[in-house]
Amino acid sequence: MYLTIRRSFTHELEIKKSRFICHLSRVADEEQAQAFIAGIRKQYWDARHNCTAFVIGDDQRRERSSDDGEPSGTAGVPMLEVLRRRGVTDTVAVVTRYFGGIKLGAGGLVRAYGSAVSEALDGVGLLERRPVSLLAVAVDHTRAGRLENDLRAAGFAVNALAYEPDGVRIEVGVPEPEVTGFRTWLAEATGGAAQAVAAGRTFVEVPV
Repeated sequence: MYLTIRRSFTHELEIKKSRFICHLSRVADEEQAQAFIAGIRKQYWDARHNCTAFVIGDDQRRERSSDDGEPSGTAGVPMLEVLRRRGVTDTVAVVTRYFGGIKLGAGGLVRAYGSAVSEALDGVGLLERRPVSLLAVAVDHTRAGRLENDLRAAGFAVNALAYEPDGVRIEVGVPEPEVTGFRTWLAEATGGAAQAVAAGRTFVEVPV
């Protein structure tokens, strides 16, 4: 399981007359992250800096940052560190700066860029993405309606129903640690008439 942002979001703060505008977006890969960055740079072409950071993958292995002309290590790195510290992935951050005429110094820049991302994360809210096993259960038409109701009543997530000539295929999402328990429940609920076959893996999103 891992954390990501709920949606795209923009947050602005002003420090010593400089405007810092943080743009956040969910991304699935580096190509999407770079496309989002390019779009922000085009939209805010007149800004002095558009600094960036992103983390991608449920293992948080893919990450990059850019100071975009700010002194080395004062923008992209603190932005990236906020994403790491908060455990957020599949997320890109771009902080646009309009210079206000007062220099902040290296420490001031680090605090400003880090705060822009941190406050934006607080504003957008996070989701926990939990791994779920997809299990396919095949039953005849006479049992399908009751089994579907029993599944929902027991708190299992019915992901899809497929009506076929020889029966009904019910796809159920089950948290990975609960797969064995689900198979036992299914055997008891159907008197051994139905079995679950692995059908892949997905994620469910839970607000945190």
